[in-house]
Amino acid sequence: MNANRQGTQKPQKSQRAQKAPDKLVFLLALVPYLLERQVVDVAEAAAHFGVSDDAIRDAVKLIATSGLPGATGTYQPNDLFDIDWDAFEDDDSIVIVHHVAIDDAPRLSAREAAALIAGLQYLTALPENANSASLASLLAKLDAGASATPTRIGVAETEADESLALIREAVAGGRQLEFDYRNALGIAGRRRVDPLRVLSQDADWYLQAYCHTREDVRNFRVDRMSALVVSDVPIDEHPDHVVPETLFQGSESDLDVVVDLAPAALPLLADYLADSTTTEVDGRLRVTLRLAHVHGLKRLVAGLPGLVTVVSPPEARAAVAAWAEAALAGYADDGSSVHEREPAAPGDR
Repeated sequence: MNANRQGTQKPQKSQRAQKAPDKLVFLLALVPYLLERQVVDVAEAAAHFGVSDDAIRDAVKLIATSGLPGATGTYQPNDLFDIDWDAFEDDDSIVIVHHVAIDDAPRLSAREAAALIAGLQYLTALPENANSASLASLLAKLDAGASATPTRIGVAETEADESLALIREAVAGGRQLEFDYRNALGIAGRRRVDPLRVLSQDADWYLQAYCHTREDVRNFRVDRMSALVVSDVPIDEHPDHVVPETLFQGSESDLDVVVDLAPAALPLLADYLADSTTTEVDGRLRVTLRLAHVHGLKRLVAGLPGLVTVVSPPEARAAVAAWAEAALAGYADDGSSVHEREPAAPGDR
């Protein structure tokens, strides 16, 4: 916006303290806000944006000297913003009576607002965000600012959420944690660990901790943990064990699995790629994944149905095929015969 009316005024001290990008963002947010509400008290606007009354007054004066030049390249009366000066000077009220180059304030659709609200509700349920005034304020603004009333979506708390609360308590307090753990192979056992940090990967949460059973740093998936107990024993120092920056680390015992996948699915498997080599085969990309064991393939294939075909090694194809057959057998209870269904090729499962 360009200023060219009633001379050039000296900027106030509060304006000189502001950085130009911050001031521009503030003005771009203020104008739609004023247009949407039509009549706004200076104090109300100041409270909404978290600034002083004088900052709002200075911004309104700047808006009133701004506009968009016409075809002649000069400013005419209708090329500038205008306000009700009597209301502004006498009653401290802001009323924009003429605006240029700005239409209605953009609003979220009801569906967009509902999705954001559901995500924020999940965040407010986390222990570290309990009674967060910022999240509560943002929820209220999303609810009020949508183009229609957002659909109410309930976010249910799961066992993993309860476990996360205990895990975060142990991490924050620097205390040992004990729990039952069932790994991907189905082997269960009691673990005692020194919790280090909590990380997420896609839809899963992981605890990175020093395991006293394995005497090394390990990752534990939260939804495989049960019977958690926060101990009174403080965690030990482990200077000889480096905590990795990333969640998953390669190992000499890892298995290389060759798969064909749709190009759109490649970014979703970036964490599992053994290298950056890709070969096009019949419109798909052939890549090599590095996994700790073949059982990890089941989760990948389930999350990308129809997008991944296991090529080799044979034991990987067999593991996925057996998993698919077991899943198919679960439909036998609906009265139809499993044998009546057309089986898929093992590599497609």
